[in-house]
Formats: sequence, C-alpha cells, structure tokens
Amino acid sequence: QVQLVESGGGLVQPGGSLRLSCAASGSIGSISNMGWYRQAPGKERELVATITRDGSINYADSVKGRFTISRDNDKNTVYLQMNNLKREDTAVYYCKADGRSRWPVRYFEVWGQGTLVTASS
Repeated sequence: QVQLVESGGGLVQPGGSLRLSCAASGSIGSISNMGWYRQAPGKERELVATITRDGSINYADSVKGRFTISRDNDKNTVYLQMNNLKREDTAVYYCKADGRSRWPVRYFEVWGQGTLVTASS
C-alpha cells in the first residue's frame, strides 16, 4: 500500500504565504504524477496544480503566477508554495499521486487526508 501525508496548512492573512508538503510512503515502485487539489466549503474539488515525474507542470488559471509546484523524486515528496494568498484560496488542500507499487506490482492512485488553508484577516 502507498500512503500520502500532507503538512503545512494553517491560517494566514491575505497576501501572505504558505508552503504545503506531501510525502508518499509504502510499497512504492515509482510515482508518475503528483498534484494538489482543493475543495472549498459548498464547492466541488478542483485541480490546483500537477507535476509529472519528468517535471511537466500544469496550473489552474486561478493560481498561475502565485503558486509553484515542485517535487523531489528521491524523497517521493511534492510541494506547493503559495504566495499572495487570497480569501478565495481558502479550502482543504488534498495531495494526489499515481504510479506503480513495488509489491504487488500494480497501478495505484491515492489521496492524502487533506490540510486546511485559511486566508483571512
């Protein structure tokens, strides 16, 4: 089994910054894609940013120029640097990863438990 553990959420004033981390552990063969999604109260879960193993990146239009996704393949960890946070960024942020487990050898797709980010004065 593969598990994801997120950290780094919290309360920040509008205009502030936070950095989220998500570490994968377990029977990992290789991780293909990692990404961040978020769900605000009363809304559906939406994509924030994704990154492939070779570093190809995709951002939601709403976060372009403010958020930066990166990953450390040796540590099986993905990061999300969030700058100039806005009230509308308030949500539970979820990490997602997919790839191949080591044993048994099979495809996996897993989600983290979520971490709350609140941008409020």
